[in-house]
This record gives sequence, C-alpha cells and structure tokens, in this order.
Amino acid sequence: MADIQISFTTSLEFSVPSELHPKSCDYSQTSNMAQIDSSSWKAYGKIDPELEALIPHMPPSKGLGDYEDVPSLRVGIMEQIGQLIAAGIFPLPDLSGIHKEEIQIPVRDGSSIRGLLYYAEDRPAGETGPVLVYFHGGGWVFGPPEAFEGNLQLAAKELGLVVISVDYRLAPEHPFPTPAHDAWDSVQWIAANAGKFGGDPTKGFIVSGESAGGNLAAIVAHEAADADLSPPITGALLNVPSVVHPEAVPEELKPHYNSYEEFKDALVLPRKALDFLFGNYKPNPQDPRFSVLNWPSGHKKQPPTYVQVCGMDPLRDEGLIYEQTLKQLGVPTQLKVWQGLPHAAPSFFPMLSASKTVPEETKDELKWLLAQKS
Repeated sequence: MADIQISFTTSLEFSVPSELHPKSCDYSQTSNMAQIDSSSWKAYGKIDPELEALIPHMPPSKGLGDYEDVPSLRVGIMEQIGQLIAAGIFPLPDLSGIHKEEIQIPVRDGSSIRGLLYYAEDRPAGETGPVLVYFHGGGWVFGPPEAFEGNLQLAAKELGLVVISVDYRLAPEHPFPTPAHDAWDSVQWIAANAGKFGGDPTKGFIVSGESAGGNLAAIVAHEAADADLSPPITGALLNVPSVVHPEAVPEELKPHYNSYEEFKDALVLPRKALDFLFGNYKPNPQDPRFSVLNWPSGHKKQPPTYVQVCGMDPLRDEGLIYEQTLKQLGVPTQLKVWQGLPHAAPSFFPMLSASKTVPEETKDELKWLLAQKS
C-alpha cells in the first residue's frame, strides 16, 4: 500500500486551563485511605528466580545515574541498545502490514513536535478506528517515540487502533513543565484532528505511557477531565508510572509508601538514577503536573485505568496507592504486578519469561479498556 501523504495544517485553538496551583488533593473529600491494605506489597519484592539466576552473568554496564550529563547518557543508552540488538537480545519489531508515518503536532509556544502514526495497512477504505496516544519512557530526558513500537504495531494490526506515539520535548533542554505541556497539547490536537488520519476517538480514546510517559499519560487524563475534553479520554494504560514526588507524598499515605526507600539500591532505577533524572527535569515536587496523585480536583472523573507495577521498583508503592485510590472512588481499574522484577523490567530484560508475554498481555489490557467504552 502506498504511503498516504497527509498535510496537517489545521491550527488548534488551545483551551488550556489556567495554571494549576501546586496544592495537594484533599483525600478526606475523595477517598477513605484507611481502607488501603498494603500488607502484601512487600512480598511483591521477592526477586524473580529467573532474574536472580541471570544477574551473575550480566556484563558490567553503566547505570542511568552513572553518567556525567544527559548528552552522554543518551549516547551511552543508544550504544547499549545497539549492542543488545546485534546480540539478538532486543528483537526489532515486525512492522509488516503497518503504515508508519511521521506527523507534526502544534504546541502552545508556536513550535511543533514530532509524532509517529501507526495503523493497519489493510484497513478498509473509509473505516475509522479508536485512538491510542502513547508517551515513551526515559526519565523525561531520553527516549524516542519508537520505544515500545513492537506493542504499538500489535495494537494497530490486531485491534484496529490508530496509534500516535508523541515525541514530547525532553529535559534538560526543555525542563518541567514543558513535557507535560507538550503531552496535553498533543492530546487536545489529536482529539480535534484524529479524523484526518482515520482515527475516531468516539470509538475509544486511550492514553498510555511507560515510566515518565506513564506520568504524562496520567497528567493528561486529569487535564482532560477538568477541561471536559471532547471527545473524552475513555481509558488509561499506565506502565510503571511515576505519580508522586517523594517530597510530596501526603502524610496519611506515608505508611503505605515504602518501596522508594526499600529499593534505593535497585537494578535499573536506584536512588542515584532518580536523583539524576529529577535533577535534570527539575519538577516542582508539589505541582500536580508532576505529582498527579495530588491533583487538586481529585480523581473521581478519571477514565477506566489499567496500572502496571514492578515488585522491585522504587515507584511500586505509588502505583499501587494510585490504583487503589481510583478503585475506592468507583473508577474501574485493573492491576498487573510483575512480582520480583525491577523498574520497567519487560523493556530492560526482554529475555525473561515474564517479559515475553507482555505483547499479548498488552493487547488484552487494551481490549479491556476498549470494552469499558462499549
């Protein structure tokens, strides 16, 4: 099928809410936090036997917090990925049968950001599909929109989704809140322009992301609820999301927030790495455009949400708290726990058995979210 050249010239009159004040959500008005039972959470941190057997054979490599600056981190990460691809550990995605195209998305400062559009090549002429907007991970400082491409093509090919992966701008060149602004601006533009590339958000409008991208997806879901975005977001798939800065955890939730300290020396995302990422992104810890758990208007209007956490992740407990908070407010939720695995393990350790099932699991999770719309 020949590539379709689309010219995106429609300007979007952004209806951006006034600046959110960095204040905490009043949990007495939104949720009975006394109902949280975190007694089983520590058991999620018992290391996966397959990972435990692998660790002694892993070659030494630089961690996310071991680089002098972000440019050297970006070069180092790409070199590591290249080596893993060459070794056959990171398989390249099969994009056969997928139309992939670069688009430009206008944002509030007058510039534009890149997006990658995916849809099935055999889509019947004139047929439209539900929309998935994806935000990649990378600690707000690295990562391309091609990340998670294998699962995105599966969503397009087997579920008929029209997928847009957003290349939001990165810190330190574009520190907080620019990535959050880019994410929200892109969702508004996609809502207004999805029909140009065969998307129909009224059939389903899902936001998703991994890690930092999960943070952005959760933020735009709240922005959309407050702004009464039309068509509305109908689902959120949050993979190991960051939802609260450690300095902004509400006092009443601190008894349930233990993984940040428990896994300060964890694989993938130790404290040193988090400090490096926070130091470059420079968020205001109290601002809900970072600490979305403390969103001023609460969470009652959130769409059905699927939360994924890893058992050996310092971000584990904030994800679990977030899922339980939504559930207690009556928001339909589902939870996936990768027990005994570190942060974003399916992305960093694709050779593990638990990682190999992720594409099919992701498809089922998206099916669940789409079913909530019907």
